[in-house]
Amino acid sequence: MNKRIVAFGEVVWDILPNGKVLGGTPLNLAYRCNSFSEQGFLLSRVGDDDLGNEAIEKLKELGISDDNVQSDTEFPTGTVHISFEDNYDARYIVTPDVAFDHIEFSAEALKLVRNADCLFYGLLPQRFGISKNTLRELIKESPGSLHFFDLKLFEHFFNARVVENLLESSDIVRIKEKEISFLSRELGLKGETLNGFSEELSGKFKIDLILVTRGQNGVFAFHKKKGAFFDPGYSIEIVDNIGSGMAFSAGFLHYYLNGKPIQQALNFGNAAGALNTTKRGATAFFNKKDVASFMKNTPKNNLV
Repeated sequence: MNKRIVAFGEVVWDILPNGKVLGGTPLNLAYRCNSFSEQGFLLSRVGDDDLGNEAIEKLKELGISDDNVQSDTEFPTGTVHISFEDNYDARYIVTPDVAFDHIEFSAEALKLVRNADCLFYGLLPQRFGISKNTLRELIKESPGSLHFFDLKLFEHFFNARVVENLLESSDIVRIKEKEISFLSRELGLKGETLNGFSEELSGKFKIDLILVTRGQNGVFAFHKKKGAFFDPGYSIEIVDNIGSGMAFSAGFLHYYLNGKPIQQALNFGNAAGALNTTKRGATAFFNKKDVASFMKNTPKNNLV
């Protein structure tokens, strides 16, 4: 049976050096879940403006339902200005106080999450009270769903108490390795190794599973009972890494929600994320067969 993954948060237009592309972490996750034959649902909000109307049309083109994308007559559709550093890492400048900051709690949203196998959310929609309060209620009202927190940091926004509240409510947390030092400092953790940090974070906030994406070095996972898991990176030519974290997360969930072992889920997610970086943008199509072919035919780097 297809699993139901509800992705809560931002729908934005990514303003790139060569034009604009519809994006946002939850949108990218929902798209990838659909491409792996799961059911990805987007719970978001856009402005009642030209960019919002264009976003709805693009969602339809991508095969993502807009049934739970609210329309806002006061706040505009979100935008993010993206530039790239020499190591292909993207730098994001996010416009504040836009439609996705004001996602309202509704009967439709409540029904959606109560029937979900997984509720996925990130940090960005926690900047203002409306979306923050809505997510808090949705988490509380979906005790049967797996709660997946994508702890991706954004410039100009970090609130330790907000992060701690979300960590305490989450079953799985995904973190970028390069952000561990900052998180350790802000959350009062002392673990200096991947294993030490993850074990301490899991213990302090009672998190079942920590996932760490490591760029070209692959991925790492720590389960509170089963310990550590690794998968090295692939030897590939990178085009860009927009959406690679969500390709990893969608790939991992595709296996994990269907009862596969953590190592298998980690391996498939790692390959999906790597394959994504060989393509332009977050919504270039590929499916499970494409990932399997990539895993079979692409060499890996030495484990570090």
